[in-house]
Amino acid sequence: MAFEGTQPLTWSFEAAADLSAKQYYFVKLNSSGQVAVCAAATDVPIGVLQNKPVSGAMATVVIIGITKINSDEALAAGNMIATSGDGQAQVLVVGTETTVYVAGQCLFASTAAGELATAVINCSAPARAA
Repeated sequence: MAFEGTQPLTWSFEAAADLSAKQYYFVKLNSSGQVAVCAAATDVPIGVLQNKPVSGAMATVVIIGITKINSDEALAAGNMIATSGDGQAQVLVVGTETTVYVAGQCLFASTAAGELATAVINCSAPARAA
């Protein structure tokens, strides 16, 4: 079962578009300092969207902490995760996917795409999975 924990670091950003259907997706900063859903596996996520803002509204983002995450595939506890091409969490194989940024680690599994998992996220200092 997916759950959330204490959020040591959240921040509010203006939503660059309607994100009302993207709760628990990875988001990135655009050049205007707004957040948008990650659109490529190589995007640098700033965190995980916690609410459902429309364009121009404030988006609450977990930058570091335990949160629910929408999965792009089945995720197992212990999997390292990164953003997929549509902002969902995908399994990351460290050492082989060197153009992708490590965003966190799965704590509680999901069994299929579109399900919620629980992950510890750290997007404060992104590093590639070299």
